[in-house]
Amino acid sequence: MCVSEISRRETPTVVAVEIRETNSAEVSKDNERTSKPTIAKETKDDQQFFESLSSTSQFALLSMSMIVLFSIHNVFQEAIMKIPEFKYGVMLGYMEVLGVTACSFLERRYTTKEMGHVAPLSQYTFLTACLMASSGLSSMSLNYINFPTKVVFRSCKLLPAMLISTIINRRKFSPSEYMCAFAISTGLVLFAAADWKLSPSFNSWGIMLVSLSVIADAILPNSQERLFKLGSSRLEVTFFTNFFTLIAMTITTALSGDLVAVLKLTVSSKELACYLTVYSFISYAAISTFMMIVKKYGGVAAVILGTARKAMSIALSFIIFPKAFSWMYVAGAICVLGGLSSISLIKHSRKEKPVTQSESVTESDELDSCETQPLMEMEETVQSTQKIK
Repeated sequence: MCVSEISRRETPTVVAVEIRETNSAEVSKDNERTSKPTIAKETKDDQQFFESLSSTSQFALLSMSMIVLFSIHNVFQEAIMKIPEFKYGVMLGYMEVLGVTACSFLERRYTTKEMGHVAPLSQYTFLTACLMASSGLSSMSLNYINFPTKVVFRSCKLLPAMLISTIINRRKFSPSEYMCAFAISTGLVLFAAADWKLSPSFNSWGIMLVSLSVIADAILPNSQERLFKLGSSRLEVTFFTNFFTLIAMTITTALSGDLVAVLKLTVSSKELACYLTVYSFISYAAISTFMMIVKKYGGVAAVILGTARKAMSIALSFIIFPKAFSWMYVAGAICVLGGLSSISLIKHSRKEKPVTQSESVTESDELDSCETQPLMEMEETVQSTQKIK
């Protein structure tokens, strides 16, 4: 009797505890529902709206967005260098790295919700050095050469990639690839000769700086590939590479005095402050748009649009910022852009043919990774290679 009475007394308590636990669980679920970031919901709605458009409308919207964003980025870059007091080309690279770091952090935090890192942080040392050389030297070259020449030289990562592959891997290329490389080299010579002849600020030091930046840019994807094979995502590699590069460039520009000088100049010039703000963040949006085109419509469409936006950048440079003109600029642009487009289309047509495992890995990885934006476009190439393996 005593036991039964005790059990009867304890039963309501147990039931009450279970009810309280159930209620608290429901409340916590409700809190989880209400605490989801509104940014993720808005992003999902935007994606649904975009997917509701026809394929033609999507392609037109992405193409126009990419060309417009890259054109604005390039116009702002040249406009900043045209400001008389601004003599700090390296700070353009600094601001671009700052923008990519901030945007990739926000995308990781609120869109993909990635946390931490997979690859050891020590693996980013060489990547940081390559990105710092690529971004800094490229921007510094604008102190000595004009913008169209810089754009053309920066488009030619294929040449050092072929040279490195030939020397280190002893790879032989097809005659058509060598012809395209010769056309690209001829275009570079014509552009450099025109710049030397017509530009009063031309200095061969600028050609050396932009060439070194191209070599660093060609090496960068190979280092990134190791991190992707360790399981790191594109956003992880993008964020940490740019984050460490930002720290390194902050130290070097602070020691050289460039950072303080630009900060003082920005405070006194609202025009420069506006230019630098837009320039810092628009490149990330442009590259992300380009990545969507590659993913949805393939490499051929991306190659054609990439060539079109480079031609647009060169044309806008001559239209918006008038400068001495020569037929050698036109001939050089045709040789470079035509050679780049041809060799890219050759490789894409080769991919469509059935190949063995070893052929698919060597053909798709060695040169494709060197023609793309290294921080944004390597993941899909590496993932495809891992699937083949």
